[in-house]
Amino acid sequence: MAETLEFNDIYQEVKGSMNDGRLRLSRQGIIFKNSKTGKVDNIQAGELTEGIWRRVALGHGLKLLTKNGHVYKYDGFRESEFEKLSDFFKTHYRLELMEKDLCVKGWNWGTVKFGGQLLSFDIGDQPVFEIPLSNVSQCTTGKNEVTLEFHQNDDAEVSLMEVRFYVPPTQEDGVDPVEAFAQNVLSKADVIQATGDAICIFRELQCLTPRGRYDIRIYPTFLHLHGKTFDYKIPYTTVLRLFLLPHKDQRQMFFVISLDPPIKQGQTRYHFLILLFSKDEDISLTLNMNEEEVEKRFEGRLTKNMSGSLYEMVSRVMKALVNRKITVPGNFQGHSGAQCITCSYKASSGLLYPLERGFIYVHKPPVHIRFDEISFVNFARGTTTTRSFDFEIETKQGTQYTFSSIEREEYGKLFDFVNAKKLNIKNRGLKEGMNPSYDEYADSDEDQHDAYLERMKEEGKIREENANDSSDDSGEETDESFNPGEEEEDVAEEFDSNASASSSSNEGDSDRDEKKRKQLKRAKMAKDRKSRKKPMEMKKGKDPNAPKRPMSAYMLWLNASREKIKSDHPGISITDLSKKAGEIWKGMSKEKKEEWDRKAEDARREYEKAMKEYEGGRGESSKRDKSKKKKKVKVKMEKKSTPSRGSSSKSSSRQLSESFKSKEFVSSDESSSGENKSKKKRRRSEDSEEEELASTPPSSEDSASGSDE
Repeated sequence: MAETLEFNDIYQEVKGSMNDGRLRLSRQGIIFKNSKTGKVDNIQAGELTEGIWRRVALGHGLKLLTKNGHVYKYDGFRESEFEKLSDFFKTHYRLELMEKDLCVKGWNWGTVKFGGQLLSFDIGDQPVFEIPLSNVSQCTTGKNEVTLEFHQNDDAEVSLMEVRFYVPPTQEDGVDPVEAFAQNVLSKADVIQATGDAICIFRELQCLTPRGRYDIRIYPTFLHLHGKTFDYKIPYTTVLRLFLLPHKDQRQMFFVISLDPPIKQGQTRYHFLILLFSKDEDISLTLNMNEEEVEKRFEGRLTKNMSGSLYEMVSRVMKALVNRKITVPGNFQGHSGAQCITCSYKASSGLLYPLERGFIYVHKPPVHIRFDEISFVNFARGTTTTRSFDFEIETKQGTQYTFSSIEREEYGKLFDFVNAKKLNIKNRGLKEGMNPSYDEYADSDEDQHDAYLERMKEEGKIREENANDSSDDSGEETDESFNPGEEEEDVAEEFDSNASASSSSNEGDSDRDEKKRKQLKRAKMAKDRKSRKKPMEMKKGKDPNAPKRPMSAYMLWLNASREKIKSDHPGISITDLSKKAGEIWKGMSKEKKEEWDRKAEDARREYEKAMKEYEGGRGESSKRDKSKKKKKVKVKMEKKSTPSRGSSSKSSSRQLSESFKSKEFVSSDESSSGENKSKKKRRRSEDSEEEELASTPPSSEDSASGSDE
């Protein structure tokens, strides 16, 4: 029998991660050497109590248990090596190497067994999984439930952080099974135990996150947060930063503790512990230590007896125990004189504090952004009103934070602060005031073209130019209503043949030139107004039967690909979908785009063909309508142009006045009233003619006809 056995490419499981190395078995014991770190694990032969051979993910594995409760796992063996190992264990270690496979049924109901430092979850006689209790960092109990939390493993990319066990409510010998389970875990787990007396206790402090009132007990190595339903033990090593921030009302103070890793409450993670204090609340504090211990431990930072504001005492004690500086707001002052800005983040309103090295937002959810992780900041237009603006921050990792509903009066102060800190501002515009520049609150999305905004800019420029011109011409002039008829008459007078004779002096010429210039400007302004009104009129009179315009190649592709993009990105919003589609189209190859260009060209040809047919049919129908209208107007004019003999001069003058009326004034009411009047006059003229004929003898016919002529 060989004195030693050696195996290469064996993996040792340590805290969930697999370490590659070399395993050597000898009479004296088992030695494993890590190939990466060179670390050596030595297990004496006399300490071994049990050896188990089982099938694992990486072939077969060996599990060893020692007298002091430690468990060692080695994977990567071949199935043919079992006999060799079994004989070696019998000969040199006097142990039977047992075969015990893991249960792979997938059940979640079984029995928990505690053996040494190991918790084993079994179904029948087969284990499902095992948990080394030395990895447990926290054990909490609830109604019929026990939750185990684990230390974070920095070496592994993904690590297990929490497991929950449901314990059925059975009472045996008056022992609560949930408490018995928790005690078994705590006896072996690496859990912070509150041994000894607390240095000091702060009662009923108001906590915003996690919400509620908690007693804070200060221990030498950890902080105990005790509430009505939850308990948290926070080691001082997990505290990253401390913040002391004044509230905007100047009557309250925030004390913020940044934690990594965060404390957990169910599925919720709290990276910040936020306490709210009133400035008027005072306290007298006595530390549970003698003066010599206080002096030796804290070196003058704390004394045995202290008094002052509650927030000062808490922050002073925390600073001394955690041994970290407290961050306070710098020189920034907002429009109201406060050191913070009121804004909204996501759905909640809160306060944004510009600090010397970053921004912090309190309180729901708390956000801390350092300057060194900011890629750029952006000042954007308010989405609902012009009285506010949005402040956007994008980090180098691509995360975007939008703080909205900031009062416009804060813009100047915030811009100066950001500029002084030399942060990259995405859209630099005019800082002085909010009104002069249209680009001041441009959209944060540079790729999107805002046609409405461009049109408003152009109209604004035209209005400013016209206003400047009119102010130069006459300071007393105001906006006047535009009357085309009057202006046409004025222009005609300017070019009348008698106009030059009326003015012989140079002063008259200059006045006339001034008048002409003003009238031309008025006509130009009227044209601009008409041109702006034309699109609206066209929209109102749009024919629903007209062919629809063809879509571009991009829009054809988007309609065909929209559902696919939605399925690839479930829950995507409309704006994000359009952005994503633009990115895909931009990165598409030329060959694929040409296919959609061809489809767009075919659609354009079909549209032109349909448009020709539509215009041909519409032209014929419009000609028929026009001919009908002309006939109606001619009939009406003929009726109006048949005057009575006695009133030829009146009718001619009336015809002249009526002939100057345009088609709009020829309405059905007027025509009907005109016809009634002409009928009455025709009757009167007929009556008078009958009387004349009756009174005239037949021989005087020629004279009558001569008088008629």
